[in-house]
Amino acid sequence: MKQSKQLLLANRAWAVELTDENADFFSRSVAGQKPEFMWIGCSGSRVSPEQKTQSLPGRMVIHSNIANLVNPEDLNLMSTLQHAVDVLAVPNIIVCGHHGCGGIKATLSGSATGPVKRWLEPAHAALCDHADEVHALPEGEAQVNRLVEVNVRDQLVNLARTDTVQAAFARGQDLTLHGWVYDIRDGLLKPLMEIDRHTALDQVGRPEPVLTV
Repeated sequence: MKQSKQLLLANRAWAVELTDENADFFSRSVAGQKPEFMWIGCSGSRVSPEQKTQSLPGRMVIHSNIANLVNPEDLNLMSTLQHAVDVLAVPNIIVCGHHGCGGIKATLSGSATGPVKRWLEPAHAALCDHADEVHALPEGEAQVNRLVEVNVRDQLVNLARTDTVQAAFARGQDLTLHGWVYDIRDGLLKPLMEIDRHTALDQVGRPEPVLTV
């Protein structure tokens, strides 16, 4: 059987299962959405946010890109962020990195080329900002793990500095930014840090490591 047909059959089974459990599930979805979270994660195929959090449709606004970067020049992300914060009023935004991230490995090795190399410039900036700590670790997994973590830290600060989030903070909107890491080895999400409107961004330190080698 063609793989694409398998996806369609799985979709049909999924829809039937949901309506068996809740007959008006899709009619309520048509009526509108009020998600509790926006998720900014890596585009890797092993890190589906809905699956690992057991979230039903309508709970999350999801944006994915290589190495879970927050770049103010990324119109896709900035427009999704604006809609999530200004229109949907999500109270939580998560930036989630993951163990073994290919984009982070490429940043460390300098092996990226073409569009990927240009895309990874914010991750390279994170490496430069935290080079003392990252390069003090043994080469290999230990360095990758720590760069994954400090990259989440830097992207969360980048997110907090965006015009959309700053405006939400200024008007007292209920909004908390969460930095997490997903450990593929045990399937667990590991919190690193949080930022809210009371956080002094210039004083945000480095998070404690949560990815052990």
